[in-house]
Amino acid sequence: MPTETFFNLPEEKRTRLIDVLLDEFAENDYDSVSINRIAERAGIAKGSFYQYFADKKDCYLYLIQLGIEQKTAFLRQTPPSPDTDIFTYLRWLLDVGVQFQFHNPRLAQIAYRAIYDDVPLPTETMQVIRQGSYAYFKQLIAQGIAEGSINPAIDSETAAFMLNVVFTELGKYLIERFTVDPASLFQEGATVLLQPDLRRVIEQVIDILERGMRNR
Repeated sequence: MPTETFFNLPEEKRTRLIDVLLDEFAENDYDSVSINRIAERAGIAKGSFYQYFADKKDCYLYLIQLGIEQKTAFLRQTPPSPDTDIFTYLRWLLDVGVQFQFHNPRLAQIAYRAIYDDVPLPTETMQVIRQGSYAYFKQLIAQGIAEGSINPAIDSETAAFMLNVVFTELGKYLIERFTVDPASLFQEGATVLLQPDLRRVIEQVIDILERGMRNR
């Protein structure tokens, strides 16, 4: 994690450095990330980087943690009613999850690389990234079965796996399918989600999931 020196930086300088880090790690796979390039883009000496982070991996772990914290805060902004039907909740969760990815395309790309690329993260961190949401979806499936909205005959492990894949990859799929320019996301953010065709895909994803899991 970053040193005390990093957190004691003036806010403007710290924000500028974080912005450069997000660009570098989102644009490149882990092995191609260059500390020299980071220092040059941030306008700092290379030695200053090591005053803020122990090494490249330390920096990467910070960005992963930053993504987790920001997504958690984003999800807490507009939580649904506690008595919401499980499929209504999934629809909300998918919608707000895609919104987060469109609001934060660089963090989303870094998280995606952490899941699917060969990155030297500690085993414990990888388990949190790869299994955390999977365990959460298993809990949601169990809740849905208990309340009678999800068919108890479905295999909960398979259902949780499917949800995990959909929620992880949908944002990336939408960007590619509708050829959304990543640069435009910084300008327009979630307003891109107002495109009717894009909204229709999100609704159809939930409809397909519901038809497969709903207890008739």
